Amino acid sequence: MKVIWLGHAAYRLEFGNAVVLIDPFLGGNGSFKGDIETATAGVTHIVLTHGHGDHVGDTVAIAQRTGAKVIGVVELCQFLGAKGVKNLDPMNTGGTTDQGDFSVSLTIAFHSSADQNENGVILNLGLPNGVVITPKDKSQPTIYHMGDTEIFSDMALIAEIYEPDAVIVPIGDRFTMGPKSAALAVNRFLPKVKTVLPCHYGTFPILVQSADPFLAAMGEQAKRVKVTAPGEAFEL
Repeated sequence: MKVIWLGHAAYRLEFGNAVVLIDPFLGGNGSFKGDIETATAGVTHIVLTHGHGDHVGDTVAIAQRTGAKVIGVVELCQFLGAKGVKNLDPMNTGGTTDQGDFSVSLTIAFHSSADQNENGVILNLGLPNGVVITPKDKSQPTIYHMGDTEIFSDMALIAEIYEPDAVIVPIGDRFTMGPKSAALAVNRFLPKVKTVLPCHYGTFPILVQSADPFLAAMGEQAKRVKVTAPGEAFEL
């Protein structure tokens, strides 16, 4: 599997016939330095963790340009449908959907999920989620993207049920776990995960600016952490 961190919580995964974007916040993402059309070329699926603008990002434009299927919690899909997205696959927390080369499962996450309409009225967009991407080809890794979340002990159940090979964990603090909580979550509840990918940091001045505090908090387990620059591709 080819993985590219696009900055913030946005990822591009390439495996089999699938090109999957998770939370494609690109325009306005200060840590994304690439070209949006290049970064989204060939995309087949867009998977969303929740409805905040720094995660939905460019979903509408990408979906309309590419025809990619958009997968997320039902209320968020309804919201995007009203904005003109046609190819939607709504689901809900605890569910799994078959996407051909892979399946998508939605897990719990402790956060919020909302946007506002043209009149400034806040719209609740359903529950926030983590997502698990499970390829049908068992030689490919299973990826657990925590979404935006606080630490919670049922991460251990998610690890038991889905057996992820890699976990994408927010470390930026203020809106998600900070480095210390994120390290505790990974070390205590996901001890068998081989690769840990920190995200949701460095995008804005109010977030933790580097992965260094997370690496320090991981202690001896820092060897599991892979830190990359936005736009840098690597293989899992």
